[in-house]
Amino acid sequence: MSDAPPFPKSRRKFLYDAALGTSAWIGAGQLAPVLAQQQGPAIVTSERLRPQVGSGVMSGDTTRDAAILWSRTDRPARMVVEYSPNENFKDARTLVGPVALARSDYTARVDLRGLPVAQRLHYRVRFQDLQHESAWSEPLVGSLLIPGGSARDICFAFSGDEAGQGWGIDESRGGFRVYETMRRFKPDFFIHSGDQIYADGPIQAEVKLDDGSLWRNLVTPAKSKVAETLDDYRGNFAYNLMDANKKRFMAEVPFLVQWDDHEVRNNWYPGQVIGAAEKRYQEREINLLVQRARQAMFEYNPFRIDRADPERVYRSFNYGPLLEVFMLDERSYRGANSPNRQSKPGPDAAFLGAAQTQWIKQSLLRSRATWKLIASDMPISIIVRDLNPDVPQGNFEAWTNADDGKPAGRELELAQLLRFIKQHDIKNVVWVTADVHYASATYYTPEKAQFTDFKPFWEFVGGPLHAGTFGPGEIDHSFGPDVRYVSVPEGMKQNRSPADQLQFFGIGKIDAKTRALTMSLHDVDGKNLFGVELSPEA
Repeated sequence: MSDAPPFPKSRRKFLYDAALGTSAWIGAGQLAPVLAQQQGPAIVTSERLRPQVGSGVMSGDTTRDAAILWSRTDRPARMVVEYSPNENFKDARTLVGPVALARSDYTARVDLRGLPVAQRLHYRVRFQDLQHESAWSEPLVGSLLIPGGSARDICFAFSGDEAGQGWGIDESRGGFRVYETMRRFKPDFFIHSGDQIYADGPIQAEVKLDDGSLWRNLVTPAKSKVAETLDDYRGNFAYNLMDANKKRFMAEVPFLVQWDDHEVRNNWYPGQVIGAAEKRYQEREINLLVQRARQAMFEYNPFRIDRADPERVYRSFNYGPLLEVFMLDERSYRGANSPNRQSKPGPDAAFLGAAQTQWIKQSLLRSRATWKLIASDMPISIIVRDLNPDVPQGNFEAWTNADDGKPAGRELELAQLLRFIKQHDIKNVVWVTADVHYASATYYTPEKAQFTDFKPFWEFVGGPLHAGTFGPGEIDHSFGPDVRYVSVPEGMKQNRSPADQLQFFGIGKIDAKTRALTMSLHDVDGKNLFGVELSPEA
């Protein structure tokens, strides 16, 4: 099952690792004796002394035979994980993890390796108080499916846009209802396509709805203003973990997460200086806000940090012969938002940037999976304008430039990638995204495009998961989009509240026998709004 040692380390070695904050393997049933130095007092039951774990437990970055487990406590405490292929924790292994300290906002994670593929793994997370060794948190129980193998079907969910436009957690209206609906589909993993938080979107206690009723938000100090400090950003992530639906979902479904703009500030790009017309910010250097936001995002998610590039967000996940997932980062390497009309590729026209573009090309080329799923935090043909009050009018935020013509600006980078896919006959590439706060399904075909050197492909848009509903957006026709489905009507009032039930997500299912991929879009109650079965290329 793992290359972990079958017996506990010597106490000296264990304490040395503990002092360094590293993980230590010990045998099942030996957890309390080792940590309590063999002769510790009875387990403390006082709630005052117990570490608290109100943010739940989460798994993520599952790939092949590995997974990250995450949780958060409220004081200096050591994370300890037990895991087993059996729900009753028979033959469980125990991993003594790192110490949760204030420098990481008391978050902690462990990286489990050598796990049995294509099996459900059950785990328990507890925290041991550093001052009172007999004081333990209540255990939090979760499970996850380890990817791999070709004998079983694959199911995944995707969406984005969480707690936006001031629509926070109203417990009387069911909280983040989409999470509970997605949980009932029993997905193997969930792609969070960005805007995990709205750091630039304060939440008020009450919002009056069109029918005269009140939307009553849970409120916290961190959500009372735009985020600027590291603790502000942390508080935004912590706020969303107050929702019971999300915590229940997190305990059962691994997360693959990427970011978009609202993790930092609306429509941000590297090097930006927030202009004077935006009155809410005291800190105006975006690069400083980005560093704080990125740290909080890494702390509050089950990210597997790349030691060679510890700020890297783009990465891929291998789910065996049927599927590989490629998560893009369309924020960190982009050029400034502009009219997006550059005639040649370069830093000003960058969206992925040269290094990431090369990475996605080579990763797709190397992939042996039947289906290659590209998770993009912004859609391809839906026009997104930069309407911030402190920027010039006529700038664009996403790939497109609204001219329906030959590729220019950021579109050049996309055209280069699509051409590469065709030249190397990379089969079965599908895109998923969010960002625009409505759901849609679009088929791209060169017969209808200004740029024609690409293989036909599908793009599916999910969201909002729990935010204001907008749309439908204008469409740029440079890449021949044939919009097959849109979840909202033309002329709809914008920023519809979650009370109107216009919240959306997507589901993908791969049949292990036929290798066909069925993609579907759903509303907050799980109703199937649109679906299509895609047969794999030979």
